[in-house]
Amino acid sequence: MHSPLDLPAGLPVPRDDGACNHLYGTRIPELLLPSTDGYPINLAQTRGCTVLFCYPRTGHPDQPIPEAWNALPGARGCTPQCCAFRDHFRELTAAGASHIFGLSTQEPDYQSEAVKRLELPYPLLSDLDLKFAHALALPTFQFNAKTLIKRLTLIIDNGSIAKVFYPVFPPDKSADETLEWLMQNRPVI
Repeated sequence: MHSPLDLPAGLPVPRDDGACNHLYGTRIPELLLPSTDGYPINLAQTRGCTVLFCYPRTGHPDQPIPEAWNALPGARGCTPQCCAFRDHFRELTAAGASHIFGLSTQEPDYQSEAVKRLELPYPLLSDLDLKFAHALALPTFQFNAKTLIKRLTLIIDNGSIAKVFYPVFPPDKSADETLEWLMQNRPVI
């Protein structure tokens, strides 16, 4: 049986198209995002260092991955990315992350199922209506008539974007890259 954590060989590598260059120093918009913790989160009001990784969508465990998904540069790997942040959660917080969130355009109910199934120690946020993505002009793409956010990671320092990882590849190494940056750029708590 294939594990959802295994990434197939030969996935197309996303290219840096400059779609996130404008984000450095940008203030996070004052928006309430539904959270799997059961209460909305306003990322503009989080204090300290917040790690926000954006991903297109986690798959449904009882459905096969569409073949076209693997052909999209940077699309495949949402579950491995979520699990990598899970596995490095303690190290990331020890390196200075006050908050860790994942964000996608999926429905909060599905995200809650994913949090339980993947045993994530951090909440997922829903940008179902794309207000957050549009306010920051985040890069998106279309798949099966849905608009999805391209994979990227933001380090938010007291409401402003201090670091952007884009494109993120391979996705299962995103938490490692974030941890390395935190260890080099943030005071250890």
